[in-house]
Amino acid sequence: MPFAAIILAAGKGTRMKSARHKVLHSIAGKPMLGHLMDELARLDPAKTVVVLGAGREEVEPFVVERGASVAVQEDQLGTGHAVLRAREVLADFDGAVLACFGDVPMVRAETVAKMLETLNAPDAPTCVVLGFRPNDALAYGRIIADNAGRIGKMVEYKDSSAEERAVNLCNSGLIAAKAADMFALLDRVGNDNAQGEYYLPDMVMVAQADGRHSAVIEAAPWEVAGINSRAELADAERAWQDRRREQAMADGATLVDPATVWFSHDTRIGRDVTIEPQVRFGPGSSVADGATIHAFSHIEGASVGAGCSVGPYARLRPGAVMEEGSKVGNFVEMKQATLGKGAKASHLTYLGDATIGAGANIGAGTITCNYDGYFKYQTEIGEGAFIGSNSALVAPVKIGAGAIVGAGSVVTKDVETDALVLARGEQSAKPGWAKRFRDAMIRKKAAK
Repeated sequence: MPFAAIILAAGKGTRMKSARHKVLHSIAGKPMLGHLMDELARLDPAKTVVVLGAGREEVEPFVVERGASVAVQEDQLGTGHAVLRAREVLADFDGAVLACFGDVPMVRAETVAKMLETLNAPDAPTCVVLGFRPNDALAYGRIIADNAGRIGKMVEYKDSSAEERAVNLCNSGLIAAKAADMFALLDRVGNDNAQGEYYLPDMVMVAQADGRHSAVIEAAPWEVAGINSRAELADAERAWQDRRREQAMADGATLVDPATVWFSHDTRIGRDVTIEPQVRFGPGSSVADGATIHAFSHIEGASVGAGCSVGPYARLRPGAVMEEGSKVGNFVEMKQATLGKGAKASHLTYLGDATIGAGANIGAGTITCNYDGYFKYQTEIGEGAFIGSNSALVAPVKIGAGAIVGAGSVVTKDVETDALVLARGEQSAKPGWAKRFRDAMIRKKAAK
C-alpha cells in the first residue's frame, strides 16, 4: 500500500534559544529535518507534507527543494490539530499515513516499514503506534498494552495515574493509520486535558471506543529521541557519531581513538583506512582504501585517494583532490586543487586553484598566489616538477613537467619543461660589516 508522511514542524522551539528554526539545526552537518526526510525517502512515499507554523518562511524553501508539500498551522493547538492541517493536501490520497516529527530525526526507514506492515497485517489494527522503553521514562506519555502489542490505553503523563506512570512503555508520538481513519478519528478528538490541546495519540482511544483495536511496535530509545534544546542536540550528535564510528570500524577502518573522530552525514571511508585522533570530516568527503589520516586534520568537500597520507595538522577544503599515493603533510592547506598520483607537499604549503602533476614535489613554504582581491586564477605544475622551498607562484602561471624552481623564487611567468628558474634578488656580501656595526652600537649605547 502506498503511504504518505506528515511531518510536524510548526513548533516555535523556544528552548533552543535560537534565531534559526529548530528543525534546521544540524546533526553531522545535515539539518535534523533533512535527516528525517532523507530516511523517509528511502521508502518512496507517495506524498510528504511538512506542517509549518512559526518560522515558516525559513523552513519552507528547504522543504520545497526536496519535493515535499507544505501545510500551515497558524495556532498551536496540539499535535492532533497539526495533523489535521495536512488534510487538504492529502484530500485525494487513500493510502496509509505516517505522522511523525521534524525534531525526532533519527527514526529509521526499517522501523517505518515495520509500522506500515503492521497496519496492513491480517488483524487490521486501526492505528499503529511507535513505542520505546527508555532507561528513565520521565514525563513521556504511556502506552498500556498486552504481550501481543494490542493497546489497551494511551495516556499523556500529565493526565496519568501513579499506576500508569509505573509502566515503562512510552509513546514516541509517531503513529500510522489509513488516511480516511486518521482524519475521521482526529475530527472526534477533544481537548479536555491538562494542556487544553488536541492530542494526536487520543485518536487511538477514539477508535477503541468504536470497538476497534490498535497496535504498538517498539524502537530503540535513540531512534525516537526528541530534540528540544541545545543539550539534546549535542546528545543526538554524540549518539549519531558513536553509531557512525562503530560502522566505520565494522566496515574495515581503523580509528585509533574513536571518540575523537567526527564524521559528516555523508562521509565515505574505504577499507584499511587509518584515522588517527582528533580528525574531523565536513560534508562531501571521501577517503579511499589504504589511506592514512594523521592527527588533527580537517577534511571537508575533499577526495582522498587510495594509499594517500594526510597530515598531521592538514586542512583539505572543498574541491581538494588527492590522487593515489599522494601526500600532504603538516600545516598544508588545499582548496580547489588536485595533487597528482604520488605527488607530495610535505609541510607549510598552500595549494589553491591548482593542478599538480604526478610525482611533483612541492617544497616547504610554497604558496600558489591565486587571488588578486577580485578573481581567482589557476596554477599548473607539470609531472615531476620540483618547487623549491619558500616559493610563491603568482597565478595564472604554468610550471612545465620536470622543471625546477629554485628556493625563495617568486614566479610570475610560465616555466618551460625541464627548465630551471631562479627568481630572487642577487646575494651580496660585505666582509667585516657585521662586526663593525656591533662595535659601533656598543659604543653608542655605553655613551648614553
